[in-house]
Amino acid sequence: MLAPSWEEHATCLANAEEQDMQRVLIDISEKEAVNLQQDAFVVIGRDTRPSSEKLSQSVIDGVTVLGGQFHDYGLLTTPQLHYMVYCRNTGGRYGKATIEGYYQKLSKAFVELTKQASCSGDEYRSLKVDCANGIGALKLREMEHYFSQGLSVQLFNDGSKGKLNHLCGADFVKSHQKPPQGMEIKSNERCCSFDGDADRIVYYYHDADGHFHLIDGDKIATLISSFLKELLVEIGESLNIGVVQTAYANGSSTRYLEEVMKVPVYCTKTGVKHLHHKAQEFDIGVYFEANGHGTALFSTAVEMKIKQSAQLEDKKRKAAKMLENIIDLFNQAAGDAISDMLVIEAILALKGLTVQQWDALYTDLPNRQLKVQVADRRVISTTNAERQAVTPPGLQEAINDLVKKYKLSRAFVRPSGTEDVVRVYAEADSQVRKCRSPCT
Repeated sequence: MLAPSWEEHATCLANAEEQDMQRVLIDISEKEAVNLQQDAFVVIGRDTRPSSEKLSQSVIDGVTVLGGQFHDYGLLTTPQLHYMVYCRNTGGRYGKATIEGYYQKLSKAFVELTKQASCSGDEYRSLKVDCANGIGALKLREMEHYFSQGLSVQLFNDGSKGKLNHLCGADFVKSHQKPPQGMEIKSNERCCSFDGDADRIVYYYHDADGHFHLIDGDKIATLISSFLKELLVEIGESLNIGVVQTAYANGSSTRYLEEVMKVPVYCTKTGVKHLHHKAQEFDIGVYFEANGHGTALFSTAVEMKIKQSAQLEDKKRKAAKMLENIIDLFNQAAGDAISDMLVIEAILALKGLTVQQWDALYTDLPNRQLKVQVADRRVISTTNAERQAVTPPGLQEAINDLVKKYKLSRAFVRPSGTEDVVRVYAEADSQVRKCRSPCT
């Protein structure tokens, strides 16, 4: 993942006039002490949008003109592209930098895990997948025969008709709290939605009364981190595990992790780049945004230790082998809807959980998100991972006065990073009280 310090360079390069391009590239090279004698290698991938092929060719032309080398993978999801880069940058230690290598590594780990599952929970593992009419449909269809003995998937919004993310996809389902267009859901049937480039995932189902239930990134992180903690206890390893959230994480998820599972939780600014880099500080770091974008990261030392434990012939071996496969199943390069889907399905199978039982781990506090148009978003500045307002004076005090009136309530405002709007979030212990919070 791009280091935040390079974002400024990327912005300068993107805004440079054609005649200034060489000077800007030289400036970046000098600032970062880049060795211009070293061969440059660029990994390229594209999605299914009509513009992608032309843009991809432009990248190839640019790399060629500057004397660099490249590998064009053609059609890939965004997380698969990250995976290829990670494999190449680790000299193949992380995996084979081919699409077949990706399919085989993840599927082998998934099948090994599901072989150990008992016949409780949802005995027949089947899943309806909304692919948002994006690249995820193409890649999941290519991959499904690798893991079909552990899971049957039925694809919807696969790009054969319909527009990208239109009335479908993870963001639509989360924002509108209803299933995507074109998917009929039976009672208690397990379903999930990817976003257009397949780096986000949310789950959902209809209960026996026909009510829609969303399982977002908070509950995904809770399921994953709880399972990892249980495996570590079985193995007898005391490792530094942490869950990274943003201010948008529901307060119930934070309390469940800290008070029930005894897993420490940390909060960062909004944006997956902040979560990813914070997660790298732990032996095992799990991060998810509420929108379903996330993964788990494992330090090199932890991976080596688990591999060694998996070779021992003792009672800890089974749990260590399970954790070894879980590590292989995650795409540690970036949040990956396909990888996360397989992780979730494996954990549900191993724990014998139905989607309803997973949803019942805790109850989300009622919450509301709004955006308010303003003349100048820079008037508001924040601190403490965007949870407290610094300016204008008196704003945070006004929020505090409202929040302290209600049980389990909190609220924050933060300026958008791209447009003149202020984003407002509020939650409380009941719908009635929530509606009186600062967001109204």
